[in-house]
Amino acid sequence: MKTLLVTGGCGFIGSNFVRLLCASGAWRVVNLDKLTYAGNLENLSGIVQEHHRFVKGDIADRSLVDRLLEEEKPWAIVNFAAESHVDRSILDSSPFLQTNIAGVQTLLESVRRYPVDRFLHISTDEVYGDKVGQEPADEKSPLIPSSPYAASKAAADLLCLSYRRTYGLPILITRSSNNYGPYQFPEKLIPLMIRNAMSGMKLPVYGDGMQMRDWLYVDDNCRAILAVLENGTPGSVYNIGTETERSNLEVVQSICQILSEIAGPDVETLKHTIESVVDRPGHDRRYAISTAKLRTEIDWAPTVSFDTGLSKTVRWYLQNEDWVARVTSGEYRKYYESVYVQAWGQSA
Repeated sequence: MKTLLVTGGCGFIGSNFVRLLCASGAWRVVNLDKLTYAGNLENLSGIVQEHHRFVKGDIADRSLVDRLLEEEKPWAIVNFAAESHVDRSILDSSPFLQTNIAGVQTLLESVRRYPVDRFLHISTDEVYGDKVGQEPADEKSPLIPSSPYAASKAAADLLCLSYRRTYGLPILITRSSNNYGPYQFPEKLIPLMIRNAMSGMKLPVYGDGMQMRDWLYVDDNCRAILAVLENGTPGSVYNIGTETERSNLEVVQSICQILSEIAGPDVETLKHTIESVVDRPGHDRRYAISTAKLRTEIDWAPTVSFDTGLSKTVRWYLQNEDWVARVTSGEYRKYYESVYVQAWGQSA
């Protein structure tokens, strides 16, 4: 049984990846997470603990990372640890630079001292920037990030690739499109709209809502990440997505339709709560990526359609209202009140 060091394994994508590994019975996971507002051990409730060791800590803590690598001698590192919410990066980019850049540099330096067979860094399609009127980005497209968040991820990508070229580290990078599914923190579009709709609140959409995004169900992303980890070529970048685009407004309207079908609210009543709010500064109009490299080299394809995945996601949040209440208490409530209430005139 191989050991993996998974950083950020209590967050949204990371926890779903840890669940995939533990369920397979083929991996032992050492999970390093500092448990910020979006990382929660409840995301891992019910997993097989004999295959999972949790360590509370920061990827920027060099002595801790060194100790874990020396003790555990993992076959690979998969780095999910990141600050990831664009709105927060616009308010204050400092935590993004600390975790997304300095933290990654710490991991890379530790790997120089304690080598691993694979170092897989999880990135985002946002590093390519706005693709309005352009062909979808492939892995060789220039990085033109718009937000402080995207810039921090692009910097980390380049840092990883520089360590490949300079020191020969076995770097792999995945850049996925917008993920959705269980355990996503409710500051992101889909869980926020579900929560607001079921609470009788407005459904705020930035600007005209016509920002185009490719949506990827988190289980499909986790399968792709594992496939890249096992079969990818070191030094390579792989885009992960479905190559189907929907506007943010269309996504919110679909949520209204699903909620009406399974929970009872009238769909037109729900749609009338959709409200345009002042757009985010520097908001990209379109993200689009080509996944031809992944499909050809790794033989991966998504298995969950958007309609199926969205329905599963809505049902999960309706069935896990206690989880939502717990993770959105405290610090998140203060953030929501300070940012969104000022813009939308409503409370959480």
